[in-house]
Amino acid sequence: MQYAIEVDALPANPLKAVKWTRPRTLKSVDPRTVVNSDQVRRLLAAVDQQGELGERMVAFFGCMYYAALRPEEAVDLRRDNLASLPDHGWGELVLTNSEPRSGTWWTDSGSARQRRELKHRPRGETRPVPIHPELVALLSQHLKEYPPGPDGRVFTGPRGGIFNDRAYLMIFHKARAAAFTPSESASLLAKRPYDLRHAAVSTWLNAGVPAPQVAEWAGHGVDVLLRVYAKCISGQQAEAKRRIEEATRPRYDE
Repeated sequence: MQYAIEVDALPANPLKAVKWTRPRTLKSVDPRTVVNSDQVRRLLAAVDQQGELGERMVAFFGCMYYAALRPEEAVDLRRDNLASLPDHGWGELVLTNSEPRSGTWWTDSGSARQRRELKHRPRGETRPVPIHPELVALLSQHLKEYPPGPDGRVFTGPRGGIFNDRAYLMIFHKARAAAFTPSESASLLAKRPYDLRHAAVSTWLNAGVPAPQVAEWAGHGVDVLLRVYAKCISGQQAEAKRRIEEATRPRYDE
């Protein structure tokens, strides 16, 4: 509109006369979507039972839960990102890029995905993420069975191609139906792969990991982290109430 005014196509900006209030939207994670570690283990075991394609995706989904990777970060994961993958104990990822799905009309190559910098980070900035011992085992087994190709990509399909959304969503929903009880399946619990990332971040916060550290691992700002996951932080109410009661207890002079 400003350009139209500059070229004398409009005398003034007509949008300023429009009165509109942005509708409220849900900006925090619904705790009902968050799975616990036992449910995740059941889910990953069910993924492993979905044929060769499922076997290739166990560690893929494991990265979303144990390392809080976004799907586009897991898709782009390369062997060089595995900074430390020991035989036992904790390892470390150093993320450098992601490969979000933009659609064929919006990428330079004409493919559905295009490699770019990490979300919310400037080009060239990296993000360290610890690798949980269970994920270390999953990745080690995966690399042994499916060595990376020439480009170093960790997760590929049977023909060496990139994982597409349709394939991993199909495996995820089949595994979810097989792993969960009827009541769990009918609930909001892990309705989509991204909910595994929400579960990871919620687990870190509830384990008492300081928010700045969780924000660094998850690729969030601290303010966004606490706003988005405020409803998922549980188990601290009793201690908070004890402190309030202690602070308001009557003091008597001896």
